[in-house]
Amino acid sequence: MLVYFDCFSGISGDMTLGAFIDLGVPVKWLKDALCKIPLTGFDLSVVSIFRNGIKAKSVRVDVENNVKSMNYAEIVTLITGSSLSQNTKVTSLEIFKKLANAEAGIHGCSLEKVHFHEVGGIDAIVDITGAALCVEYLDIKKITASRIPLGAGFVSCRHGTLPVPAPATLAILKNIPVYGAGIPHELVTPTGAAIVAVLAESFGEIPDMIIQKTGYGAGKHEIESRPNLLRIIAGTLSGNEDERVAVVETCIDDMNPEIFGFMMDRLFEDGALDVCWIPVFMKKNRPGTMIQVLCKENRKTAVIERILSESTSTGVRYYNVQRAVLARKKINVKTTCGMIEAKKIQHPDGSFRIVPEYEVCKKIALKKNIPIRIVYDTIAKEVAATMP
Repeated sequence: MLVYFDCFSGISGDMTLGAFIDLGVPVKWLKDALCKIPLTGFDLSVVSIFRNGIKAKSVRVDVENNVKSMNYAEIVTLITGSSLSQNTKVTSLEIFKKLANAEAGIHGCSLEKVHFHEVGGIDAIVDITGAALCVEYLDIKKITASRIPLGAGFVSCRHGTLPVPAPATLAILKNIPVYGAGIPHELVTPTGAAIVAVLAESFGEIPDMIIQKTGYGAGKHEIESRPNLLRIIAGTLSGNEDERVAVVETCIDDMNPEIFGFMMDRLFEDGALDVCWIPVFMKKNRPGTMIQVLCKENRKTAVIERILSESTSTGVRYYNVQRAVLARKKINVKTTCGMIEAKKIQHPDGSFRIVPEYEVCKKIALKKNIPIRIVYDTIAKEVAATMP
């Protein structure tokens, strides 16, 4: 699924959750998933309201008075030790790191010691981890967003009165296209800025897509000049599409070869699209291996950190490239091997092919004790027989 964040009235954590819930994420499922952190002392309430005649979901996080806030290091420990999926952990931690880095720079303290309500509050944990869970539930493969509108005036917080946009919001939105909306309200909260900064791969006009559904999340205040809503538009790519991705690479000639396999698994967990080991000759004609990783731009930092922590490399290079991809979606196919997961890939001429997932074929081959090529051949023949 492809989604587009239409932030015509800004973005906040609760607006994001509201729009995702309006797109079809069950509230009970979300509450149960958040308890895997484990997270207690809160309740998530969702109601339908109208903004300028548009029906939307309004989300409120009610927190018990005796619940204490946490610093960044405590939040990392909490999420890392949870039973959430690896993808949800990575996304949540990346958003929190984006938020904490901004606050650390503004307040002049170390990242681990950042301690304040905006990050440490249960409501922020619900908003951020909840957004990552919604992305996983809806099986979203790509997120883009509009330019971000900024309000004006002042806002009160535990640090006192701050100008709008808040300093943390501006720090987070560095290198992201914004514009002044001329509205005397805080349109973008630091949490909302961090969510869209990490999730969105690019910012601009809505991409070429086939729209399937739209979700609306409501902000807390009425705005006279426009509906205070976040609109998330969901659909699929219309044919093949050019997209910008990042390439991260480095060359190594002094590492135990057994480490490469482990590192590849971890890179895919971090969101790598492809990982290659390429034989190279380095200085003094020493044989080595080039590590080349393809990833979405919002996963570049995680990939770089993984390479530098897991390998003997002392530095990496990275750059952006364009790639063209065919439209694809996950489907379930009925075969004599049972219901299997597969990808339906559409070609520019309108035709398509169905490719079974490797892990599914591997599991079948091991269970039946047959060569995996026979599993692939069997599925291919049965799928071909059902195609028009």
